[in-house]
Amino acid sequence: MLNIAVVGLGWWGKIITDLVVTSKKLKLVRVADVSADAAKTIGAKHGVAFSTSLDEVLKDPNVKGVVLCTPHTLHCAQIQAVARAGKHVFCEKPLCMSGAEVLTAMKAVNDAGVQIAVGHEMRFNPPIVEMMRMIKAGELGTPLQVECNFSQDKFLTLQADNWRLSNKEAPAGPMTATGIHMLDLSVGVFGEADWVRASVKQLGSQLTNGDTLAIMVSFKNGGHSMIGAILATPFYGRFSVYCSHGWVEVRDIAHPETPKGWTLTVCKRGGEAVTTNYPTAHTVLTNLEAFGDACEGRAAYPVPQSQMIANISALDAVFRSTISGKVEAVGG
Repeated sequence: MLNIAVVGLGWWGKIITDLVVTSKKLKLVRVADVSADAAKTIGAKHGVAFSTSLDEVLKDPNVKGVVLCTPHTLHCAQIQAVARAGKHVFCEKPLCMSGAEVLTAMKAVNDAGVQIAVGHEMRFNPPIVEMMRMIKAGELGTPLQVECNFSQDKFLTLQADNWRLSNKEAPAGPMTATGIHMLDLSVGVFGEADWVRASVKQLGSQLTNGDTLAIMVSFKNGGHSMIGAILATPFYGRFSVYCSHGWVEVRDIAHPETPKGWTLTVCKRGGEAVTTNYPTAHTVLTNLEAFGDACEGRAAYPVPQSQMIANISALDAVFRSTISGKVEAVGG
């Protein structure tokens, strides 16, 4: 088992710790949070050591891997610190906040020879795994265009000073919460992006960083992705890929926090659409355990570094486009 520490014990960090203690591949040995009360409470709940700083975690020889559930702007520096300490790192999305940052973080990881993984659990949803298999096998022909939407209204109850609503930590409104997942899956289909045009507005809430986001991404291979993400409407989740010989679509039945499974619909040229129901699965834990497998040499981590970099490079362009109101080159 891989001994890990979870750093950052807010809403998501608490979910992560509760999942890790159920794993047969990971062992929670330490937690940390800037709030001493939070660290003490979660540490006592799980019977593990606790601290209020990442430095203390990195000095602990019993910790072999670190899971970062911290504010977004801290990720790049924290990934570097974990890597320099010779420990494996799993970082919640977004991995970094700019193209330059992600290259810096990856260099630190590779120089140290440690494993990096990222919290894109949607990659591990069983119908998404099947969708990607079909696409890569050429069963639907050439991928042409993605249309997708990941929307929710859970942030409407957050306090106005919550960092998840900050223009600094979460520019472009829904992007770092939900849109980043859609962008990541689009990169999984098409690879590196070429340019982005994005617009974010505050239309249906008091969320000052914006609640309604529309993105068009053009990829270097010629494909397109049209991404919608809204924080002022009830949950909706759909990812569709249109190909030269058919199309495939995955829909979430309910919000991932209270999952009820998915539907996978496939339509091939000359045939009728066929829908398959998938039961719920613990994909956050599946992702964490894939990290553990990679760290201990049992299997390669399924998301290559090249796609992690491509995702954040495109994210950088999304941020720039929402400010400029223009098409922004990826890597520009």
